Amino acid sequence: MKTIHQWLSEYGESHQDHTNKTIHWICVPAIFFFFFCLLYGLKLPFSIEGVTVNVAMIVLALVTVYYISLSKTLWVGLLLFAILCLWLCNLIEQAGFMQLWLFSIIVFVVAWIGQFYGHKIEGKKPSFLKDIQFLMIGPAWLMSFIYKKLGIGIWFIMRKYSNRLICSFILSFFVLWNADAQNH
Repeated sequence: MKTIHQWLSEYGESHQDHTNKTIHWICVPAIFFFFFCLLYGLKLPFSIEGVTVNVAMIVLALVTVYYISLSKTLWVGLLLFAILCLWLCNLIEQAGFMQLWLFSIIVFVVAWIGQFYGHKIEGKKPSFLKDIQFLMIGPAWLMSFIYKKLGIGIWFIMRKYSNRLICSFILSFFVLWNADAQNH
């Protein structure tokens, strides 16, 4: 199994051009966000503490496990971003200005067009054409730059606090979600 450093290094090889990188800073988070929005609209027939569970929540749990297996710290930033995405999906759905699935598909397609345009400028194929896992590495690659800017190592091990952090994030997510659901 490749290490996070190997994944990020290999991903970075096809992302050297400044314009392509800039496009990725816009399009990768947009694709991540709207992918979760699309899944958010797929409601499951049960709820937890009054919160209707959707496919995005299940996928978020699986994605988090994947990121934890790669890095003992990057997963935290990616989980926080994903929770923010789910919260924003909820706000968009509640606003009702457009069907969430339609809004998601439009932005998803536009963001992918941007991605391919960036790779055309770069002159290199997107990494995921070589290995589908690179679709998951893109967000981690961007988060690694944020971590570097903040001085957080990607392999820093949160020994005795990791379980508490996981439980706190999950609990906070459901508490905020439940409070928001009760307001609508």
